[in-house]
Amino acid sequence: MSRLGAVSLLVRDYDEAVAFYVGKLGFDLSDDADMGGGKRWVRVTPKGGQTSLLLARAATPEQIARIGDQAGGRVWLFLETDDFDRDHAAWLKAGVVFRETPRHEPYGKVAVFEDLYGNAWDLIEPANGA
Repeated sequence: MSRLGAVSLLVRDYDEAVAFYVGKLGFDLSDDADMGGGKRWVRVTPKGGQTSLLLARAATPEQIARIGDQAGGRVWLFLETDDFDRDHAAWLKAGVVFRETPRHEPYGKVAVFEDLYGNAWDLIEPANGA
């Protein structure tokens, strides 16, 4: 058996990223360990999810240049929910930026939102609970 355990996400600052993902999106803080030298092992996980985001503080000019543009402006990550309307309303209230109004597609109800750095995500409620 294999599974995707984590996806690395470049961030400017650990604490501001945790505040967004945990405070605004409601993710769980799965790990936050001091690794020395200002480096931390920080993972956030969507509630009920298995794959985490490993928040990786950018350390080089090349990494810093990629913050908020890890996919060249395309939607990069796809977050599935069991209640689109609940999450969309809560996130709007929390100040999360949506690039569009919700729409229905053959695969489900969806809207593109931005994380705190401008990376594009899809919030999706799969059609028929798929």
